[in-house]
Amino acid sequence: MAEDKIILETQNLTKRYGQILAVDGLSLQVQAGEIFGFLGPNGAGKTTTILMLLGLTQPTGGRVRVCGFDPTREAIQVKRRVGYLPEHLGFYEDMTARENLRYVSRLNGIPEETAGPRIEEALQTVGLPDDGDRRVGEFSRGMRQRLGIAEVLIKDPQLVILDEPTLGLDPDASNRIIGLIEELSRAKGITVLFSSHHLHQVQKISDRIGIMIRGRMVAVGTIDQLAQEKLGIGKETYTLEELYLKYFQEA
Repeated sequence: MAEDKIILETQNLTKRYGQILAVDGLSLQVQAGEIFGFLGPNGAGKTTTILMLLGLTQPTGGRVRVCGFDPTREAIQVKRRVGYLPEHLGFYEDMTARENLRYVSRLNGIPEETAGPRIEEALQTVGLPDDGDRRVGEFSRGMRQRLGIAEVLIKDPQLVILDEPTLGLDPDASNRIIGLIEELSRAKGITVLFSSHHLHQVQKISDRIGIMIRGRMVAVGTIDQLAQEKLGIGKETYTLEELYLKYFQEA
């Protein structure tokens, strides 16, 4: 992990929808090469935060920088450097995996001579090299998730944001996705911010976590640090679920 380089930073980031305060003064830093687990119950403000990081909705107040750019004013620069895997994926069902990836590469302005090798490398990385010519309509949910990660990879991103990447997957498919996320960071040096309700998976691979409740980030740090601060217990004598519930109950 590149300790001296901050790839994502917010300062007092706020978002209101009328009288509803969805994100309340969020200040956060994520370092290059880090896997950051983004936790919180439904309605906590996680998705709204992600949308602001991507420049898909404007903050009401505060400041945000992603890969050195302001998503509100420099959204194109951010989109070139950030890959996003939403909770609900959309592909052209009657097109093959390769055809979908070629289409996405053209949308991102990636030259054909660059896109071709990237597509093949991405399919290999996600374990779909023999399925590239199958129609996506034939894919299982797990295969679609892996294809979604391949789609992210062809942009050669600095930062990947994953929203519930293992939702609805069986244990084997979930483990494949979690292993792939870890490989992206450890082997390729990609910074990963991912949101998940599967706390054991978050505990397995995250360098640090943030817990968001009712629009506020109530805790940020390594899991061991937070367990020591909140529970007063040492390494491997707790679960992230216990820690998470403690913060949730107190909030």
